[in-house]
Order: sequence, then C-alpha cells, then structure tokens
Amino acid sequence: MDEVIIVGAGIGGLTLALALHERGISCRVFESVPEIRAVGVGINLLPHATKELAALGLEKALAQVAIETTDATFFNRFGQLIYQEPLGRAAGYDRPQFSIHRGDLQMILLDAFRERIGSDRLATGRHCLGVTHDEAGVTVSFADGFAARGRVAIACDGINSAIRKQSFPKEGEPRYSGVNMWRGVTRWKPILSGASMVRAGWLSHGKMVVYPIRPADDDGLQLVNWVAEIETPKYRKRDWNRAGALDDFIGAFEDWHFDWLDVPAFIRAADSVLEFPMVDQDPLPRWSFGRVTLLGDAAHPMVPRGSNGAGQAILDARTLAAALAEQADPVAALSAYETERLEATTRVVLTNRTNPPDAILREVYLRTHDRPFGKVDDVISRDELVALSESYKRIAGYSKDALRQR
Repeated sequence: MDEVIIVGAGIGGLTLALALHERGISCRVFESVPEIRAVGVGINLLPHATKELAALGLEKALAQVAIETTDATFFNRFGQLIYQEPLGRAAGYDRPQFSIHRGDLQMILLDAFRERIGSDRLATGRHCLGVTHDEAGVTVSFADGFAARGRVAIACDGINSAIRKQSFPKEGEPRYSGVNMWRGVTRWKPILSGASMVRAGWLSHGKMVVYPIRPADDDGLQLVNWVAEIETPKYRKRDWNRAGALDDFIGAFEDWHFDWLDVPAFIRAADSVLEFPMVDQDPLPRWSFGRVTLLGDAAHPMVPRGSNGAGQAILDARTLAAALAEQADPVAALSAYETERLEATTRVVLTNRTNPPDAILREVYLRTHDRPFGKVDDVISRDELVALSESYKRIAGYSKDALRQR
C-alpha cells in the first residue's frame, strides 16, 4: 500500500525506480510489453542527464558500451563546414556526453533494477487502462483484470499514455511538425573524430544527423546511428516499428558525396530503416491530479531536435524521487515536482520546435539561399553561432552554470 506504482519500464520509469530505491522508497513497475528487449536506435545523454545517472552509480556501465561524444560539427548540404564545438568533458564539463544505443541504455537500467530492487518488482505484459485515486491511495487497472494499489501512481508510459489520455480526454492526436524521419544504424568506419555528432543540410531539402553509438569492433567499424529528416506535408500515424523504404527519401541525399562521408552509400549499408513522423504535444497546464502524475514523454513529448528527450525524463525522475523523499504528504510531493519541472520542460518543448541546436543550419540555409559559400564568416559570425548553441544549453538546463548550481 505504501509503494509507488510506476507505469512503464522505459528510460524514465526505470530511472525513477532506481532513484526511489536510492532514497529508500519502495516501488513496483508495470510494463505493457510481455518482454523487455534491447530495441531502438541511437540517443544522446547530455551532461545534465549523465550527472544524474552517475549519481545512481551507472557511469562505468554506460562508458563500457557508449561513445563519449567529443564534438558537435555542422555542415551545409554541400559538405562545407559551418561550425564545430567541443562537447561533454572535451568542453570542460565534469560529466561526459554519451551517444548510446537506446537498447543498451535500457538494458543497463534494467540490469541495475533487477540487481538492486529485484525482478519480482517488475511485471511485464500489463497494459494500463487507467487509474483511480482517493484520500488513502491509488488503484491502477490493467487490461488483464489485475489492479495494483499503492501510495501514488506515476505515468511513465510515453506519448500514448493511458493515464495522460484519462486526464486530458479531449487532447487529440500528437501534433505533426511537418517533418518526417527515417532512422537506421550502419556499421561504418569512424567518421571525423570517431566521436562526432554531425548535423548537415536543412529540412526543406534534406537534413542528416549522424553519430556513433558503440565503440569499434575488431574490424575497426563502429555502429553509427543516422537520422534523415525531410519536410513532408503528410504522414502516417506514428509507429516505432514501421519499416521505411529507401526510395522514399534517398533521392534527397544522392549527391552527398563528401571527403568525410559518402552519405548515400552509408545509408544503403544500413541493416534496416525505420520511418516515423516528428511529433510532439502542446504543453499541458498541469501533470498532477491528487496522487497521480506524469513523467517523461507522458508529460512533455518533444520533437527530437535537441538530443534531449531522454535527458528531460531523467531529470524528471531525480526531481520526483527527491520530492517524495522530502515531503511526507504524497500529494504535496507531486505538486512540488510539477512546480519545479513543468515550466522548465515547457520551455524545452517549445524551443525544440523553433530554435534547437540545428537552428544553426537553418540560419546558414536562409542567408545563403541554399547555395555554397566562400567563407562561413561572410555568412554568419562565430559569435552568432556560439550564441545559438549556448542559448539552447541554458534553456535545456545543461549550461555549465546550470550544472554548477545543482
């Protein structure tokens, strides 16, 4: 009865469980899928997120399977260098930035959960239908007829959260950004530094994001994540498992033959391609209803243009666990969590729509009218480039000053 009920065993849910356990708070996790597997493609963990995971004793495990990203490098679609800046420890942060396969991250969290909390505290194959709450606690109902009773319920079940829909039944479908994405992973020789995050091109004609997510094997090849993004008027409903067709997007990149990467050959070398639209939801006015609240994508789904979705879920988990540990009244704890995180994540959601880090590419695209330039300094000053990058770091909460204050 005193347990925290967590709905969803993704990155946010498992991080929350570990953070609660660290503070001596009992929890149970319920996951919809019958078996948790290492699926997905690449994600980035920025220094504010790796700081929280390091506090949970996970940095060593992450470092063994991830790439410690050293630089962000921006090009136009003609392969011309626009801007480069160091990242993570290379930029003077106390903690690294990691590029990692999403499945590897989830397995690290899952292994830590099973070792520290116990496999019996995680139930799979339990699809949440909704939650009710009263002055004494909450009851979470599942499709198989099972019901779990606890002190509070935390929805960590993503953008299609049943609890979010229960709280906001008229919200409607996710908001399409006008950009469709194709994603894949390719085993390839190291690109640039071998630990670079590359962004190139622009959405109207085709944009790529490329970064390695596993160290090189004995053959010298790395597993490299890539995302192709193109403005597309119509889209099919989001499905993380939908196979993509090369012919639908490869044409935008057929002439991308650079001295640092042959892009069409790189894309064609992928084992498989996934397709899904870039969507988010408008920020909510509230997350908490008595003993129930939202976390991660269930609370603030954002378009993936700032490498920051997983990081914000991890920050949510730290904040919520601390609030539950500090406040005797669970309703007050959830309210305090919402007060600290709702406005902060709203800024990130809205900034990801307009001025995330790849706004650097947009500015050059607009100023050059999508033509090659002579010198980038004639197009945009370095001070402007730095300002665009630093502005996002402040809003997203991982500027050096912000991390020093935490």
